[in-house]
Amino acid sequence: MCSMSKASEISKNVWLGSTADIRHNVDNTDPDWSVLIEACDLAQLPLPETLRELLEEIDHSPAQLFLEFPGSGTISPANWSRHDVDVIVDTCRWIHAVANGGYLDGKFYDSDGDHRMRPSQREPRKILIHCTDGYTETSLLALAYLMFAEILPAHDAWIKLHTEKKRNFFAYDKDLAFLRYAESTLLDTAARNRDQSVLRRKIEPPEWLYRMDGSLPSRILSYMYLGNLLHANNCGLLQALGIKRVLSIGEEVTWSNEENNAFGKDKVMTVRDLQDNGCDPLEYQFRHCLDFIGLFLHLG
Repeated sequence: MCSMSKASEISKNVWLGSTADIRHNVDNTDPDWSVLIEACDLAQLPLPETLRELLEEIDHSPAQLFLEFPGSGTISPANWSRHDVDVIVDTCRWIHAVANGGYLDGKFYDSDGDHRMRPSQREPRKILIHCTDGYTETSLLALAYLMFAEILPAHDAWIKLHTEKKRNFFAYDKDLAFLRYAESTLLDTAARNRDQSVLRRKIEPPEWLYRMDGSLPSRILSYMYLGNLLHANNCGLLQALGIKRVLSIGEEVTWSNEENNAFGKDKVMTVRDLQDNGCDPLEYQFRHCLDFIGLFLHLG
């Protein structure tokens, strides 16, 4: 399977990309990654001692290091535990320490088990979180890390990774539910990690968060998205992504009067009498659709 997009930096020294980015550095512009974290369905959550041992290796060896992490959609709500939250927090804190040349708190000790690991100096290292397509399996860890690195609630991380970081990704409803479950622990630990106050206002998720399944519509051009009816009916999500017009094929968009007024009724076009059944002709609808899209490009 080919890569969905080239590796890009989503936070200081932390990159998100595909496995192909490791093998094919044709133009020699990719950074020299010190740590490769592969997200895959068969991986297990890393143990604290594994993170500790890898940190010791980073401090004493220039060799490239490898770590596996469970892929998106693999942590089932039926199996959630406090341990799962602790591990994802530990992993994010470990990535942050490696990427920023920082230190870990007292949960991690040296090989004798009785001293905190406090090397005299640690050089910041570059990290690549990767999977086969650079789009799917990495999403859970990437979103969790962005929440930790920038102390963002889940809904802000979803939007920021896509809009400001310019990263296309696919996340499951399981990922959204799990990161909302882990949200307070992730943010409190991140604040303490940077000696910031953990007294935060109560997070009020936007209404659109309750209506999404974890996925975003796919950006296929800089100005055009391809999505499903669930995306189209989530007016708040569209606005958060900066989407200003909706072309719906064969399905009626159902918004409240308030949403219609906020978005604008003239910003929605529904193509009727055309179903996704392999039989209905498309040709006679092209002109109307292209006119609507052309109008959008001219008026915004």
